[in-house]
Amino acid sequence: MSSVFTADLKGIVVPCPSCGQKNRIPYERLAAHGTCGKCEASLPLVHAPVDIPSTAVFNAVRGASSLPVLVDFWAAWCGPCRMVAPQLEKVAEQEAGLTLIVKVNTEALPGLSAQYNIQGIPALLLFKNGSLVAEQAGAQPASAIREFIYR
Repeated sequence: MSSVFTADLKGIVVPCPSCGQKNRIPYERLAAHGTCGKCEASLPLVHAPVDIPSTAVFNAVRGASSLPVLVDFWAAWCGPCRMVAPQLEKVAEQEAGLTLIVKVNTEALPGLSAQYNIQGIPALLLFKNGSLVAEQAGAQPASAIREFIYR
């Protein structure tokens, strides 16, 4: 399932629920509710996992996010990855405005997998203030993922 949110070098692009206008929320301001630049409606917090399209975008997210960043390294062929995906969606909803959850496809971005020595998937990495603070491998339920974030 593809997220309605997209990531680029400067922030997360959030569609306005009222008019559909795409609005960019800078990584440094992800904890705050924004307003649509077109109709001035309140924008939702990022409440779903966001796909990372490139290493450059990954580095921008990791380095600039005001929120902790939980990274899911996954692949389409991986059964446990498919099992953990809905759990990550639950956590993203629960953690909206508190933790940013992003997904890195190991097939599309193998260099990132190598950089972080990912040996098995799914693998979760947690970054705070741009630094890696925790790692965990294997599929987990939403409750265990939230515990991982806050341990």
